[in-house]
Amino acid sequence: MRFRAAIRFALCISLAASTAAVTPAVAAPPIERVKLPPGFEVTVFAEGVKNARSMALGEKGWLFVSTRSAGNVYAIRHDGKKALETVTIATGLNMPNGVALRDGALFVAEVNRVWRYDAIEASLPKAPRPVLVYDKYPTDRHHGWKFIRFGPDGWLYVPVGAPCNVCDREDPYASITRLKPDGSAMEVVARGVRNTVGFDWHPVTKELWFTDNGRDMMGDDVPPDELNHAPRAGMHFGFPHCHGGDIADPDFGKGRKCAEFAPPAQKFGAHVASLGMRFYTGAMFPAEYRNQVFIAEHGSWNRSKKSGYRVMRAKVEGGKVVDYGVFAEGFLDGATDRAWGRPVDVQVMPDGALLVSDDHADAIYRIAWRGNPGS
Repeated sequence: MRFRAAIRFALCISLAASTAAVTPAVAAPPIERVKLPPGFEVTVFAEGVKNARSMALGEKGWLFVSTRSAGNVYAIRHDGKKALETVTIATGLNMPNGVALRDGALFVAEVNRVWRYDAIEASLPKAPRPVLVYDKYPTDRHHGWKFIRFGPDGWLYVPVGAPCNVCDREDPYASITRLKPDGSAMEVVARGVRNTVGFDWHPVTKELWFTDNGRDMMGDDVPPDELNHAPRAGMHFGFPHCHGGDIADPDFGKGRKCAEFAPPAQKFGAHVASLGMRFYTGAMFPAEYRNQVFIAEHGSWNRSKKSGYRVMRAKVEGGKVVDYGVFAEGFLDGATDRAWGRPVDVQVMPDGALLVSDDHADAIYRIAWRGNPGS
């Protein structure tokens, strides 16, 4: 009965979905403020994509974009350089932050369930009826939104955030799980993960890397956000007992040593809200960017002076971060401490350009190299 009710709910969402173009924002994003390394340029790929969050690339000229607060899922038809049409394929969902594609089907994750839209690109601009894959994740909305991706093993990886700022809860909270594509099995693969909203697998080693957001209310500069490396299943990354690899939690750190847990591969700034990340696998950027990680920092909400609001890069060699720095900044005005944009996710396009979603400016940007590809 519960399954049938869920299907009826999904059908209502699908039938109510609009295929009309999304209304453009009143003011164009001020991308001239974005600072990039010499030789790169940024353009607006799509405007008026309300609350644009995670992205997943189709094979037939469509880009799928999730939302968190808007409750929508979009499909953007494009020519590789700019959006040609934006359609809304689902509305009224419960924080549908997760989107992923496999064998022509679009998977969408709400807080507690995952849906599948079969043969999605062949059906557009009209969305097919969704099929319920799994509905047994916790219903907590605190850190309940999910980033999802298929791993090299063919399973769908789905995080379950801690339902709090800091607390000690049983599985599957504060973890990364994986789900069989048909929903027949779910298991925890990493623990001690407070709230990851982005992960990817190294193109060569196929090992999992992920961002994690540190706890709040320990001050402006403590603890750091993290980039973590999980070369095997079953690792524990410290939450809620230890933060940043060496900071014992004042409430949950007693009786536990930070040495018990896997330390971060890279510490980020505190409260920068590191979200989406991708290894760069394109051929457009200069060769030194190959297999580097691009990380979207959404920006702080709980710091006396704002931090984040940029795109970072990290060079990985031998399972370690050997170089780390800023790639794109200018979304935050340091003089006024006001932000006009908040990067959420990054996506490598077939031509090697990098897309960056922005849920504050309701836009998606395209970063490209102006020189010869790979030079």
